[in-house]
Amino acid sequence: METKNLTLPYKFSPRAYQLPLLKALDEGYKRAVVVWHRRSGKDKTLLNLVIKKMFERVGAYYYFLPTYSQGEKIIWNGADKDGYRFLDHIPKELIKRKNDTKMIIETNNGSILQVIGTDNIDSIVGTNPIGCIFSEYSLQNPAAWNFIRPILAENGGWAVFNYTPRGKNHGYDLFEHAKSDPTWFCQKLTVEDTNAIPKNILDQERLEMFKETGDDSLFLQEYYCSFDVSVQGSYYGKQIQEAEEQGRITKVPIDSATPVDTWWDLGIGDSTAIWFTQRVGMQVRVVDYVEASGEGLPYYAKLLQDKKYYYGSHNGPHDLAVRELGSGSSRLETAKKLGISFRIVPNLPIEDGIQASRILIDRCWFDAVKCKQGLDALRNYRKFWDEQSKSYRNRPLHDWSSHGADAFRYMAVGMKSNSGNAKAHIPNMASSPRKKSRVLSFFK
Repeated sequence: METKNLTLPYKFSPRAYQLPLLKALDEGYKRAVVVWHRRSGKDKTLLNLVIKKMFERVGAYYYFLPTYSQGEKIIWNGADKDGYRFLDHIPKELIKRKNDTKMIIETNNGSILQVIGTDNIDSIVGTNPIGCIFSEYSLQNPAAWNFIRPILAENGGWAVFNYTPRGKNHGYDLFEHAKSDPTWFCQKLTVEDTNAIPKNILDQERLEMFKETGDDSLFLQEYYCSFDVSVQGSYYGKQIQEAEEQGRITKVPIDSATPVDTWWDLGIGDSTAIWFTQRVGMQVRVVDYVEASGEGLPYYAKLLQDKKYYYGSHNGPHDLAVRELGSGSSRLETAKKLGISFRIVPNLPIEDGIQASRILIDRCWFDAVKCKQGLDALRNYRKFWDEQSKSYRNRPLHDWSSHGADAFRYMAVGMKSNSGNAKAHIPNMASSPRKKSRVLSFFK
């Protein structure tokens, strides 16, 4: 398209394999998933798509990445292999204002482009974009799409998801959905599909990745777009894969005679995650999982009540007892007023809790549907990758998967220390003695 004698896209010529996506968006597709291999030009292509759309329909356009710092590095200050800055694809003559702190560009026709990290979900609540890119979606907090989806449905906006696989998480689910839904554009391109990388460079990449990580998992994910290999650096990937292979991720009916214990990671201005379990002998039946952001304790008290489970103990981390500066009360006291009597899980080193979690997973049967979000968190909970030293640090990466993984770690520590034996009920819930629990037939 032309605007003031300038042609958009500006100083960008798409490669042949990128054209089907661009044509699909021009022909009316509102949703697209592109699983393209590393160095295929994903972000350069999609940023130019956004710039063009900004002059076709005035409005707000968001470019999401997993974190603010990634948005700054990859898009705001990013450049292609020839050193051409991505933002220079917006002609200076068309820029009305630019805010480096908030990573916002307003064009002279009134459209706005903002680069956002989905690690801060609350920053996008109440916004009204008409076009969105979810870059590296397999590493993003999936809750961001849940916030944005109803907005785009209402205003007729569009969304494109680009990423390489990170196991069978929400990225895999979205890819499978897009493949079967004719209203979605879906494309997976490996290095064999594009021939964009010479074989000698690809061989060198494989050698370097193997040296850095000790196996080919990352290489297969990044260049061959494999969903089947586990997440590199995952703490629990092996254990969850074994649970799948052994049929322990399945339908797990709730035994009404057995108490349901809950295990919490309570966020402050962040997500809260809760696992629901029943114990029968050595078996741990993980029957439910919930996670929400921006809600207070009253919300969770009602949520527990609405589920109408026969509750046993409610278990949370040690910082529940810390008094808040504003109220002078602890969340432990606040919860008790709402009818939730927490037991405090011992405060062990994270490494000890992770090891306890690995052992516990081997005893667990997970409900595949109700625990889907929590299982995705466990699969993706991984070590922090240090770009400078090109090695994994002996500490977890804090991202969207941390909440579910932390709650599970508290569960493992709590069960190991027998901290959850006593009962703590919420009001208006059945808590009378029940008949002796039975072992369900599918547990062999």
